[in-house]
Amino acid sequence: MPPTAPPVTRRPRRAGPAARRPYDGTRDRLTKSLRRAAPALAGYVAVRVLGVLVLGHWAHLKGHGLWPALATSWDSRWYLEIADSGYDSTLGTARNSNNLAFFPLYPVIVKAVAGVTPGSRASVGVLLAVAFSLVAAWGIFAVGDRLYGRRVGTLLAVLWGCMPVAVVQWMGYTESLFTALTAWSLYAVLAGRWLWAGPLATLAGLTRPTGIAVGAAVSVAAAVALWRSWRGGRGLRPAVLAAGLIAPLGWFGYVAWVGLRLGRWDGYLAVQKLWLNEWDGGADTLREIRRFLLYQSKPQLFLVVVTLVLFLSVALFLLCAAERLPLPLLVFTGVLLLVVLGSGGVYFPRARFLIPGFPLLLPLALAVARARRLTGALVMGGTALASMWFGAYMQLIWPGPP
Repeated sequence: MPPTAPPVTRRPRRAGPAARRPYDGTRDRLTKSLRRAAPALAGYVAVRVLGVLVLGHWAHLKGHGLWPALATSWDSRWYLEIADSGYDSTLGTARNSNNLAFFPLYPVIVKAVAGVTPGSRASVGVLLAVAFSLVAAWGIFAVGDRLYGRRVGTLLAVLWGCMPVAVVQWMGYTESLFTALTAWSLYAVLAGRWLWAGPLATLAGLTRPTGIAVGAAVSVAAAVALWRSWRGGRGLRPAVLAAGLIAPLGWFGYVAWVGLRLGRWDGYLAVQKLWLNEWDGGADTLREIRRFLLYQSKPQLFLVVVTLVLFLSVALFLLCAAERLPLPLLVFTGVLLLVVLGSGGVYFPRARFLIPGFPLLLPLALAVARARRLTGALVMGGTALASMWFGAYMQLIWPGPP
């Protein structure tokens, strides 16, 4: 008799949750996080859609088009030019004409996406801004939810959509992309996910000049975490060290690249000088405020609102410090305010420059959350209506850029 072959042992096939692929856990966490943020995203979208409808109706009454106002106005044209033709290779002498002042990540993304999708680059730029704004609102909710709960997170995201110049969030500008990277980088620090915090901060540094504020926040937080780890006898934490080192590289990398392109170490500073934008410690800002408040009998409404935003931002930062917000949020908002208030140059875009400073809205979100529901509803409704009207005013009445 031939020997009997041993029975074939088959490995049982796993079914149900145990059969999931390794990445399913991450996908489930994202799905759960998105569901938790759904009310915040719905509120944000409602505010911004209504704002666009108000702008569109007002533009129709004045005989203007809505899409050009969102896609091809002011700075949008600079980013589209970079996406089309690249950067200048010389410094030149003309004022306000060198596109090296604009950081590269947004136009690079616009060019890449437009290359594989139908439609113009201008249309792609606006659609990307809308998509980035949703990611930003999600990240803002995540920060508020982690610190104070779902209600505060929701209010924080909606308040971000109700800022006076929030219409820019759905224009071909960089504010939405920058805020998305900032919010999730700060959230990653709060959650201890350092391998995410550093790269996101690096990308933020490639998006706007104020990206240095995100790099500073992550690096300072990493330094404090390393110090506490060393004091606690836990030794070096490589992920924390890596995050702290790479966080500011995006900003410094672009500044260094501009210097190499122009053949001078201070190339980026020279470009900013052509745009009349130099650090002066806030002297120019104070002069402009004094001129508007003391020497103009009928100051323009837009500039009055910008001035009020600056005062309110400083007051909110002090409240954030009194509330003892986590160090990364305080460092980010503090450096952001130093850059915005301490630089000279044009005064009118200062409110737009502060759009990414969403942690400054936390004291307002907390106050609304603690108020009676009717009071909170009236505050949020009034803020949303004011933002809708002012966004249309800024686009159709104010003669300059946002």
